[in-house]
Amino acid sequence: MTIMTETHFTTTLKGIDLHYEVYHHRANQQKPTFVLIHGFLSSTFSYRRLIPLLAKEYRVVAVDLPPFGKSGKSNNFIYSNKNLASLIIGLLDLLGIKDIILVGHSMGGQIALNMIKQKPEYVRNVILLCSSGYLKKSKRSLVLSSYLPFFASYLKYYLAKQGVLHNLRNVVFDHTMIDEEMMLGYEQPFYNNQIFNALAKMIRHREGDLSSKDLQEIDTKSLLIWGTEDKVVPLHIGERLHEDLRNSKLITYEKTGHLLPEEKPFHIKEQILEFI
Repeated sequence: MTIMTETHFTTTLKGIDLHYEVYHHRANQQKPTFVLIHGFLSSTFSYRRLIPLLAKEYRVVAVDLPPFGKSGKSNNFIYSNKNLASLIIGLLDLLGIKDIILVGHSMGGQIALNMIKQKPEYVRNVILLCSSGYLKKSKRSLVLSSYLPFFASYLKYYLAKQGVLHNLRNVVFDHTMIDEEMMLGYEQPFYNNQIFNALAKMIRHREGDLSSKDLQEIDTKSLLIWGTEDKVVPLHIGERLHEDLRNSKLITYEKTGHLLPEEKPFHIKEQILEFI
């Protein structure tokens, strides 16, 4: 089964460079397209184990959300969930794709839900992997602090002090899976210092997650997959989302953390294909 892979595409939309990757199986062009959206402080790299599994049968589009990965880190872009969702919809319009299955991990889950709110007719199904939920807007004190001249430098110092190894240990249950390739893949995007100014702006622009009322208005068929050992977005958030999303199903995996696309790619693929 031959897969045609096209990578490192960049286009400019809404005044920012958007990096995306396309994995296209020639024999299945009439099927819906999988659109993969990563989480906070991540990139398309987080889907490296899941993409080949889905691309055996479907076209897959993976996007680097600005300011992460290889996408732009402009100081003029609005880094709100609503605007990021609109940006990806703009990409889909550019590519002529209007029949999709959305996959969103962590913060990417909220972007996916915002996309459904804006263009429900584009989305056949949504898969939420340890999705963010019910987070409020950034506190006023933090927003005001983000305007200080040294704030971006503080963010850089704080993230460097924690280190990529510490962060990975916090998001995966089995620490033995953390190797040099994984550490480099999650660390490399932060070699660009411009990202820290953009992160400061993201703190200001973040409008908070969709409310229960917004979620209850979504009728898209939804699959929620969670790790019971998730320390970042605990299972009770998934259970609450399952209650609010009226057309949803919740699946959990024991001894699994937050980074589901890395930890359970084969299981996720099987659950997704069965669900759709």
